[in-house]
Amino acid sequence: MVICETATVQPLSPVYLSSLASQLASLSAFLGGFAATFLATLLTLGQQGRLMTATIGFAVASAVSFVVTVVAATTVTTIYHPAAPVSMANMGARLPTTVMSLGFSLGLLSLLASLGCSGWTRSRSVGWITTVAAAVGSALIVVVTVRVR
Repeated sequence: MVICETATVQPLSPVYLSSLASQLASLSAFLGGFAATFLATLLTLGQQGRLMTATIGFAVASAVSFVVTVVAATTVTTIYHPAAPVSMANMGARLPTTVMSLGFSLGLLSLLASLGCSGWTRSRSVGWITTVAAAVGSALIVVVTVRVR
C-alpha cells in the first residue's frame, strides 16, 4: 500500500505495522503460489513468441515479488514483535517496510499484466477480454491503495 502525501507523514504504530505485515505476508504467500502455478502452466505450454515471453516475464516478476514481500513482511513482524530481542528491535523497519509495500504492489500489478497478456496467446477476442479485465483490476487497485493529498 503506497501513501503519497505532500503534508507531514504520520508515523504508523508498531502494532499496526505488525498487523499489516502479517496480512500482507498471508496474502502474498497465496498470490505468489498462484503466480508460480500460472508460470509453471505457461512454461509447460511450450509456445514461442514475444507475447508469450512477455506473459512469462510478468508471471516471473509477480512470483518473485510476492516471495520477496513474504520475507520482508516476516522481517517487519519479527522486528515489531513484543518479545523481539533488542538487537532485532534496533534493526530498523524502514527498509523491510518499503520492500514489503513495493513488492506487494509490483506483485499485484505484474500478476494482472501477465493475466492480461495471456489471452492474446489464444485469440484476439480473448486477448481483449483479458486485457480489459486486467486494466480495470489494475486501475481499481491503484485507486484503493494510492492516496495523494
